[in-house]
Amino acid sequence: MNQPLNTGSTYGGSSVGAGETHAATGPDTDVIATSAVSPEETRALVEPAMPDLSVFGPDVIAKAQVQIATYPESRSALLPMLHLVQSVEGYVSQAGIQFCAQQLELSNAEVSAVATFYTMYKRKPCGEHLVSVCTNTLCAVLGGDAIYERLQKHLSNDGSPLKHEDTSGTPGETGSITLEHAECLAACDLGPVLQVNYEFYDNQTPESAVELVDALRRGEKPAPTRGAPLTDLRTVELELAGFYPEDDAEFRGRIDGPSAAVETLRGAQLAADRGWTAPAMPEKAPELPEVEKK
Repeated sequence: MNQPLNTGSTYGGSSVGAGETHAATGPDTDVIATSAVSPEETRALVEPAMPDLSVFGPDVIAKAQVQIATYPESRSALLPMLHLVQSVEGYVSQAGIQFCAQQLELSNAEVSAVATFYTMYKRKPCGEHLVSVCTNTLCAVLGGDAIYERLQKHLSNDGSPLKHEDTSGTPGETGSITLEHAECLAACDLGPVLQVNYEFYDNQTPESAVELVDALRRGEKPAPTRGAPLTDLRTVELELAGFYPEDDAEFRGRIDGPSAAVETLRGAQLAADRGWTAPAMPEKAPELPEVEKK
């Protein structure tokens, strides 16, 4: 026997029709027709909203097409295309997901799976600068944890310490900073280290880190310990997407900064000074055993 639904029954967790009864049959359209919620409100709940893609203008679309043409399979352009999206918006928004999906003929779910897997793709708007503090084992022991904790408090907007990927200031505006703790930045010989927009600042202390972020907030761009001169995050994202300044000489000048530190090369220098060499490769190396065929 069909039982009417009493008041307070729910569809998908939302109560509908308070003070009314509804038959427990029929497709979703029946719910729309009989619910106390208006049809327009109900459709807004059950139908996904189409994000506004107008921010990705013709110039961005042209760059995306260049990226796609670089690869034999168009979907291989997804990683650099996500960086292109971040160069426009400062993060990967739902509109950015939709844009990549349309350009590459992928589903939103396929793009989202990639964008949420890699930590370089941000899902919240970022500041002008991204400050990444290494808190992996060695850097943490040497002072990375103390640096991160100090910056959390120093950059707080309302007295509450910043959380991972929180932003001090208004995202995108000059002097705004997004703070994150990072896993190993591959500079253990120079720890504790931090990066600003992926450029290295080595041998840091809580005090030097505070001086660095204060300079960034004033609109300055202190020189990294090694590597290219500092720029803003969106410019770096455009370069990671594969697009560089038209003036190649200027760009080469930016990237020709020293990339190796004395500490990093110390072992190689010691070996050279003492005449140490690696054993020579034998003329006939032993053959590897055959792999069992499947």
